[in-house]
Amino acid sequence: MRKSLLSLAVLSALSIPALSFAEDAAPSAEPASPHTFTYNVGLYSQYVFRGLTQTGEKPAIQGGVDYAHSSGFYAGTWASNISWLEDNNTYSRSSLELDLYGGFANTIGDTGVGYNVGLLQYVYPGDKKAGSVPAGTTEIYGSLSYKWLSAKVSVIASANGFGVSNADGTWYAELNGNYPIAETGITINGHIGRQDYSRTGNEIYNYTDWKLGATKAWSNGVNLGAYYTDTNAQASSYTLAGENIADNQFVVFVQKTF
Repeated sequence: MRKSLLSLAVLSALSIPALSFAEDAAPSAEPASPHTFTYNVGLYSQYVFRGLTQTGEKPAIQGGVDYAHSSGFYAGTWASNISWLEDNNTYSRSSLELDLYGGFANTIGDTGVGYNVGLLQYVYPGDKKAGSVPAGTTEIYGSLSYKWLSAKVSVIASANGFGVSNADGTWYAELNGNYPIAETGITINGHIGRQDYSRTGNEIYNYTDWKLGATKAWSNGVNLGAYYTDTNAQASSYTLAGENIADNQFVVFVQKTF
């Protein structure tokens, strides 16, 4: 998933009264809407999620729609092509990941500390093969942010997670840094995360991942970026169709927000 899932703007509703000095006086201004809709679409050299390539190192087209209310409530959906379920021979006619999410984000008083809590459902349409574990996953998450740093924890609330049985309680913790370089529009991106399956027998899927990259943003909503990522995951646990999806990867992308 992209992943940073969502940037939220907290809006204030303004009402500007009109003063009627004459019959042709200008009408009063409309109050600012508390509702905001944003859209995004991007082309990526591959889709990497938590250090694991989801498209077998092949390109991905991704896009989403987000709604935000001035109260802090938000909801959205996001989608990308994938191949890992077919590569793993657990699904057929499965080439899509669809994410549905909602939550609440705001700041703690005047501290400058932001918080974000929500629920995320990963949907994988397709035909699950007999004996395979469902890939659909439900996560709850919470994060704190301050200036260019953020920390987030996501916990699986469903019985299974990403094709692994008895995965409820599994957590993924991450620390992210997005440091802007003066007025250049360039941001240095850093990330480290830890995946920990809580149930005995699932330890083979535990790993740490990290990435380092940069993004250049323009005022028209276009973003161009690249990053390098790697993990310490066991190759035997993440080898699909003869390829280690947890191996080091390099990603370039162009994305636009409307």
